[in-house]
Amino acid sequence: MARVLIVGCGARGRALASALVAEGHAVRGTTRDRATVAAIEAAGAEAVVADPDRLSTLVGRLEGVSVLCWLMGSADGEPEAVAALHGPRLGSLLETLVDTPVRGVVYEAAGRVAADVLEQGAEQVRRATQTHHMRAGVVDVDPDDRRAWLAATLAAVDGVLS
Repeated sequence: MARVLIVGCGARGRALASALVAEGHAVRGTTRDRATVAAIEAAGAEAVVADPDRLSTLVGRLEGVSVLCWLMGSADGEPEAVAALHGPRLGSLLETLVDTPVRGVVYEAAGRVAADVLEQGAEQVRRATQTHHMRAGVVDVDPDDRRAWLAATLAAVDGVLS
C-alpha cells in the first residue's frame, strides 16, 4: 500500500486518516498545534508538527510519500494568509513535488475559504497535472456532508494511486 501525507489533519483529516489506515495505507498527518498530535495518532496516523505557511517544514516529511492531500478548504486565518495557502504556497509546493517520490496531489476545493481562492488553487493543481505529468484529484464536495466528502476524498486518493 501507499503512504499518504495529509496536510491539515484536523477533524476531516483524521477521519480520512482512519479510513486510509483501514484500507492498509500508512498515513502521516500534519498539524501546526502540538496539542493535536495525540488526536492524529489516535486516528492511526503518524503525527508531525509542520506549517503549510513554511514549506520547508513539509518537505522533510515527503520521504516515502506517494500522495499528498492538501486539506486547506476551511483554513482559518487572515484572508491574505489563507489566499497564500491556495496560491503561492501551493504553487511552490507543486513545483517542489516534481523532484520527490510523490505521485500526485489531492486538493480540497470546497469549504469555508472564498470560492474564488479555492478555484485558484484547483486551477494550479490542474495545470500541474499537465505541466509536470502528475496525477491529481480535486475534491469539490461540501465538507459539511461528511460522508460524501470522505467518499470523494478516498476516491481521489485511489485515483492518484491507480
